[in-house]
Amino acid sequence: MPVWLEAGVWGLVAGGALVVGALVSWLVRVPQHVVAVVMAFGSGVLISALAFDLVDEAERTGGLLATAVGFLGGALFYVLANVALARRGARHRKRSQDQQPSEDEQSGSGTAIAVGALLDGVPESVVLGLTLVGGGGVGVPVLAAIFISNLPEGLSSAAGMKASGRSARYVFGVWTGIAVASGLAGLLGCLLLQGAPPETIAVITAVAAGAILAMVADTMIPEAFDETHLYTGLVATVGFIVAFAIERA
Repeated sequence: MPVWLEAGVWGLVAGGALVVGALVSWLVRVPQHVVAVVMAFGSGVLISALAFDLVDEAERTGGLLATAVGFLGGALFYVLANVALARRGARHRKRSQDQQPSEDEQSGSGTAIAVGALLDGVPESVVLGLTLVGGGGVGVPVLAAIFISNLPEGLSSAAGMKASGRSARYVFGVWTGIAVASGLAGLLGCLLLQGAPPETIAVITAVAAGAILAMVADTMIPEAFDETHLYTGLVATVGFIVAFAIERA
């Protein structure tokens, strides 16, 4: 199998966790506390993967300055895009209760939520694809981090969509579309950058990593804290050390 096609498959697998989470949430009433715990755990896993796989690798191949600029640039882009989407009704797209506005309450919020979900998912799949560029196989810690974090995201957000009166067709259309987009992002990330200078790959990795960290801080941790409160830090720490152990194994 060509490397770029393998990257697309792994991106689709990671994005598929969103659909699995949404399906579970739609069919079974998952306690909010359970979703929040998994969200906090996934946050810790992602932060660990960022620190020990993505940013560290970017700095070693592209240098500190390029990595820092890319990392901050990715975070800035995400925050600006997130602010724009929040004003159109996507502020609470990961919330599991009734914070999400219905289409009647805010016209265009459904589209904003879908675009916001895409904004959250694409950087993760790009960096997943980039882990295969060197020909060493998929980055297992990165794949595990994305999959584990996507599962509670699908759970929580789909529950919020259902609570706001959105149909099953809309909910599963959004998450299936995001899963497919994740596969394409991984495929293109690998295909377009095969043979690119290491410095270029390092900068793009850093940009995506910065966007992911901003997403964790802006959306995942607040949702987890709403339910787990003082335990959020502990659960996230457990996720961090588990991911670190996977990376070192």
